[in-house]
Amino acid sequence: MTDATAQGGELRRGTPISWSSGYRRLVTLYLPLACFVFVLLFPFYWMAVTTFKPDAELYDYKTYNPFFVHSPTLDNVRKLLFETDYPQWLATTMTVAIAATALSLFASVLAAYAIQRLRFRGSEWVGLAIYLAYLVPPSILFIPLATVIFQFGLYDSKLALILTYPTFLIPFCTWLLIGYFKSIPYELEECAMIDGATRLQILRKITLPLAVPGLISAGIFAFTLSWNEFIYALAFIQSSEKKTVPVAVLTQLVQGDDYQWGALMAGALFGSVPVALFYSFFVDYYVSSMTGAVKE
Repeated sequence: MTDATAQGGELRRGTPISWSSGYRRLVTLYLPLACFVFVLLFPFYWMAVTTFKPDAELYDYKTYNPFFVHSPTLDNVRKLLFETDYPQWLATTMTVAIAATALSLFASVLAAYAIQRLRFRGSEWVGLAIYLAYLVPPSILFIPLATVIFQFGLYDSKLALILTYPTFLIPFCTWLLIGYFKSIPYELEECAMIDGATRLQILRKITLPLAVPGLISAGIFAFTLSWNEFIYALAFIQSSEKKTVPVAVLTQLVQGDDYQWGALMAGALFGSVPVALFYSFFVDYYVSSMTGAVKE
C-alpha cells in the first residue's frame, strides 16, 4: 500500500457521513411542522370530542379513553341550541364584529393614507403615537370608557361594543395599512394628479384597489379581535340575550361549581368555526399583505 493510498483511506474514514436530503427534510421541516400543527389543532380536537361525549364518559376516565368518543351523542348540541340563547348570542357577536370591523377599516384607511401620502409635518410621529395607543391594555381603557357609555345611554346595547371596539382596532389597522401603503409606488398617484384627479379619486380608484390584500388582512385581524373580545363585552352588556359568545358561554353555562362541559365545548367549537372559515377564504391575501407591510 502506498503512502497516497493510506492517506486517502484516512481522509475517507475521517470524512463525516452527510445526511440525505430526505432525512434532513424530515428532521428539519416535517417533524417540527407536525409538532406545530399538533399543538395548534389539539384544542379543536378536544373540543370536538367533548362536544359529542355523554356525561358518563366525561367523568369516568378509568373506564373510557378521554381522547375518543365511545358512544356519540347530540344532547350537548341540542342543549346549547335549544335550551339557551346561543343562536341570539351568535347573531349578536356577528353583528358587532362586522360593524366594528367596517367602522375601523374606514377610519384606518383615511388615517393611514393621510399619514403615508400627505406627508404633513410630524406625520411620522403621529403614526408612531397611533401605534403606541394600540399597546395600552384594554383593562385600563374600559374604566373611562364605561363612564362615557353610561353618559350617552349606550349601556347594555350593541352600540356600546360597536363604538368601543374601534379604540383598539383602529390603531393596529392603521399601523398595518401604513406599512402596506408604502409598498404602492407613489408615481402612480403623481400620474393621476397630473391628469387632474383629486385625492379622493386617487384613493378610491387607484390606491384602494391595489391595497385590497392589506385591507383584507386588516379586516381579518379586526374581525378576529372583535369576535374574541371579552372585557368590554363583559362590562358593557348585562342582559343575557344580548351577550356575545365568549362572555355568554362562560357566564351562562357555568352555574356555581357546575360546569356544563359538553355544552361549553360545543359553544366554543361552534364559535370558532366562523373565524376559521374567514381565515381560510382569505389566507392568500393575508400572506400577500404581510410581505407588503414589511417592504420598504
